[in-house]
Parts: sequence; C-alpha cells; structure tokens
Amino acid sequence: MKELLRTSDPTVIPFATALLAAEGIETFAVDVHMSALSIVPQRLMVRDENLFLAKAILRDNGVELNG
Repeated sequence: MKELLRTSDPTVIPFATALLAAEGIETFAVDVHMSALSIVPQRLMVRDENLFLAKAILRDNGVELNG
C-alpha cells in the first residue's frame, strides 16, 4: 500500500474515495478517528500498482496532492 494523499479536511477523503471507486480503484482510509483531534491528518492509501493512475484521476478532478 502507498500513501496517495494526506489531509486534515474531512471532505477530501470521501470525495477522493468516490472518484477512485468509480474507476475501480480500491482505497483504504487510515487515521480517520485520530483526525478528530485535528492533530493527525487522515491518509488515503492505494495499492502500489494503482498509485500512478489514482494520482492522475485526483489531479484531473482538482484534488490537491501533497507530493
């Protein structure tokens, strides 16, 4: 699994997950409950082989990636 994005915005992970699910890319959100503290950002993970395509899909839909 590779980290696709990291954010403290609670709306970004569900949006990105929906975009990627529509393209058949499985995602895994981590640190979801910890992010309620506003100290730890949420992270969205994808399989290694899906990373390139997932990044392209999110960029094409205006999701800012960190890295």
